[in-house]
Amino acid sequence: MSNLAGTCIAFVGGGVMGEAVMRGLLGKQLAPACMIVASDPLEERRTHLSAELGVRVTDSNLQAVSGAQIMVLAIKPQMLAQVLAELAGKVDPGTLVLTLVAGARIERIRQALGTPAIVRLMPNTPGQVGEGISVWTATPQTTPEQREQAQEIIGALGEEIFVGDEEHLDMATALSGSGPAYVFLFLEALIDAGVHMGFSRAVAQKLALQTVRGSAIYAQKMGLHPAILRNMVTSPGGTTAEGLYELEKGNLRATVSRAVWAAYQKARSLGGLDSKS
Repeated sequence: MSNLAGTCIAFVGGGVMGEAVMRGLLGKQLAPACMIVASDPLEERRTHLSAELGVRVTDSNLQAVSGAQIMVLAIKPQMLAQVLAELAGKVDPGTLVLTLVAGARIERIRQALGTPAIVRLMPNTPGQVGEGISVWTATPQTTPEQREQAQEIIGALGEEIFVGDEEHLDMATALSGSGPAYVFLFLEALIDAGVHMGFSRAVAQKLALQTVRGSAIYAQKMGLHPAILRNMVTSPGGTTAEGLYELEKGNLRATVSRAVWAAYQKARSLGGLDSKS
């Protein structure tokens, strides 16, 4: 039986990621639609969520969180100050708060809401199709039962990893949170190269997509270091060796490393931390 049985879950924000979590919960039968309520200021989003998922909807954040045992903050960072001010003193101290808000540190939310049990997570885009990876942490005041509930909710998006230090959330933001964009850029480059050689864009896209997807699955199942897998594909003096030589000459590794580091520094600055430390 799910740890969420009989638990009312309120979503403050019914955007893309909030909807992804709701879909995951419903799809995995972790919570029934009647126990989920979502607030959103846009009527079109409320209509969509009600029609597509069957969850209860409202335009009032206060109404949504009233009586909820779990609150999921799934709003845009620029809306956080307004929403926290609106909910200050209105959330039951025993409520478990899950926050998906990028850059919003736990202490800021704790001070505003006065709730000791807070879970912060960094999901990523593939979570919208149940293939994501989320990194999460929890305050010491979060009970074992609440952690189990949080783990089930987060697992609705795909894989999950718990970390003891909130600092790792900024690292996850740069690596797995922003990571899909790096992969999409690489995919775009592969497809464009295929078109340049003479493939139709449709064929080049299918070849590139399945190559990346298959390679990721293969790497997961083999469990070997990527360098070993790369060497298994690379014949001395062959076509792959020639292509890899150009990638290395173009400093692909260093460029990717600098990109992830830049994203990490940005994540820290958004959280109010010194980006140079």
